[in-house]
Formats: sequence, structure tokens, C-alpha cells
Amino acid sequence: MNIRQFAGKTPLLGECVFVDSSAVVLGDVELGDDCSVWPATVIRGDMHRIRIGARTSVQDGSVLHITHAGPFNPEGYPLIIGDDVTIGHKVLLHGCRIGSRILIGMGSIVMDGAVIEDEVILGAGSLVPANKTLRSGYLYMGSPAKEVRPLSDKEREFFPYTAANYVRLKDQYLQEGL
Repeated sequence: MNIRQFAGKTPLLGECVFVDSSAVVLGDVELGDDCSVWPATVIRGDMHRIRIGARTSVQDGSVLHITHAGPFNPEGYPLIIGDDVTIGHKVLLHGCRIGSRILIGMGSIVMDGAVIEDEVILGAGSLVPANKTLRSGYLYMGSPAKEVRPLSDKEREFFPYTAANYVRLKDQYLQEGL
């Protein structure tokens, strides 16, 4: 089974959530309404919590995890993701905080304690180092990620469009019984 209990915690799925049969969602995880989790994704809330907002899409091969509490980080870091976030293919999110209306490009890595504020585009293949904050309203690219320029109005309009597009697609998958 791909929705797994761990340490007495069972993932909670909102309404109309799609989790591909090859994905794994484990432990203290909550997925908001209309989320989609695509093939070969792992969302592992085994030593801290993961919260994912409504209409967020986690693309194929992504890994979402937490930072455990221990002697080097007494509180640990949960993984918190807002609404209307599109997480590209093969993205690694580890114990970070992701706001709402964000596009995280394919192959990007966001490390422990990093914060991405609302309305940000993170270019493909970017690395957000531990404890770095990406300010709202900008395009960031590179390794390490650097602010490139403010987002255009057209780019800001893309956030609700892409979120709605993946809601429609996951609805089609659900209708086909996948």
C-alpha cells in the first residue's frame, strides 16, 4: 500500500486528492484538497510533520522529507508547503518552508530551514542553501539560487493557471480510476 502509517501517524488526505499508485506517502503528512502526487514520488513524514496546502502538485520522482529534532537542531524542521504550488519533476524539498503560489523548477533542491516566500519562481536545477530566504515576487536561479529579477504580471498569472491545470489533470486520472 502506498499510503502508509508510521509511528502511529497515518497520512490525512483532503478531498479529491490523487496519489499515484507508485508514489509513497508515509507518516505525519497532510495533503490539502485537490492535491496531486505523481509517479515515483516519496513524501516521508517519519520524524517530523509535512503539511501541503490545497491544489499543490508534486511531480514525478520528487522527494519530500523533514529535518529531525536532535542535538544539532533541537526543534528539527517540518516541511510546510502552501496552496497553489507546482513542484517540478525530481525536486528535493528537505525540512523547508514553501509559501503559496510558487513554481519550483525541475531538479531543484531546497535545503533545511530555507524559506521561499509567496509568489516565487525557482528556476530548474537551482539549489536553495540551508536557512536562506527567497523573497516574494522574484525569479531565482542558480546554485546557489540568486535573485534574477522581479516577476512580471504575466508570470504571476501563471501560478493559478498551472495549479488549476494540474487539478483538471488529476481529476481526469481519478475519473479513469487510476
